[in-house]
Amino acid sequence: MVSTGEPRTLDDVREWCSAAARAAWSKGGEDTVVLSVGQVLAITDAFVITSGSNPRLVRTIVEEVEERVKVAGGPSPRRIEGLDDARWVLMDFGDFVVHVLLTEARDFYQLEHLWADAEPWSWQAADSPASGDH
Repeated sequence: MVSTGEPRTLDDVREWCSAAARAAWSKGGEDTVVLSVGQVLAITDAFVITSGSNPRLVRTIVEEVEERVKVAGGPSPRRIEGLDDARWVLMDFGDFVVHVLLTEARDFYQLEHLWADAEPWSWQAADSPASGDH
């Protein structure tokens, strides 16, 4: 696990990733997935990947993710990149990274295929669909 100055467990990271995924889903994020990338990528433990159909929705998802992770006791993002054009926003929380992409950008970059060896983590809330789709 990446050291961030405060002791964090993998269970903490899973909880925060689940909070981020549920936040994205609640604001219309599509095909939301959480991937455990710590075994294949030494700089972070997990990716949360979701998409929105337009830049305004991408920004809304980013705001909700930041708020819900904080409410769950998680860290604030160390940095947020890509918010100006909201085509691909990367939220770096240290122990995990949230990618919020426009649908067409996600289709083009196919991050899930790049990280096909990563184990998916379940994140669904009781009222969210089993597949993570919205």
